[in-house]
Amino acid sequence: MVRLTPTLVLLPGMDGTGMLFDPLLAVLGDTVKVIRVRYPPDEAFGYDALEALARQALPRDEPYVLLGESFSGPIAISLAASRPPGLVGLVLCCSFAATPRPSLRSLRWMVHGALVKWAARVAGGPLLLGRFADARLRALIAQALAPVRATVLERRARAVLDVDVTAQLVAVAVPIHCLQAAQDMLVPPACAELIARTNARVVTHVIDGPHCLLQAAPLPAAEVLRIALDTAGRPGESR
Repeated sequence: MVRLTPTLVLLPGMDGTGMLFDPLLAVLGDTVKVIRVRYPPDEAFGYDALEALARQALPRDEPYVLLGESFSGPIAISLAASRPPGLVGLVLCCSFAATPRPSLRSLRWMVHGALVKWAARVAGGPLLLGRFADARLRALIAQALAPVRATVLERRARAVLDVDVTAQLVAVAVPIHCLQAAQDMLVPPACAELIARTNARVVTHVIDGPHCLLQAAPLPAAEVLRIALDTAGRPGESR
């Protein structure tokens, strides 16, 4: 019996455009079937509405592995917890089950769309890329942010401050691979540690790279994704 290689479903970071997956997809080539989910750049939806949109994009009649990048980790966790048909694995990249900066909750009033967009453009290199920044990656980030309204980024940033899906994470019954960037200046290691403590199926992979791990270190990230795809849904794996 021929075993199908699962499709890889990609849920994007806070920009929501899916453009930032380009470096990873260039490495994966045509060896992996990919569904790239995109969020509306002009609709200020919160996590619940975006989860509903992502659910509509899930395959109906084939096995798949779900990847949640950064902002989309909670969406991926909630989807996986509902045990949709066909799901055989979960990957969380530089992400979190609960807000990565709980100390900033009281400062939510300072989160304004124009400020968030300005900060992403100006500080995007140092915070998102660190020493891995180059002109190509900075241009890619700018391109991804360009079509997204400031009010949309504000809504998503505020959602991150409130999110907590640790209860749903407990219910995830497929293998979980957690990609942690060793040089991440936005999501601290405690987030990956919490994920690993919450669900015994978690395998953590620490990769040298910044928060934008799939963009700055696509080769080692792709190696982990191939492992996740190759081992997902094998006999004996929990569902």
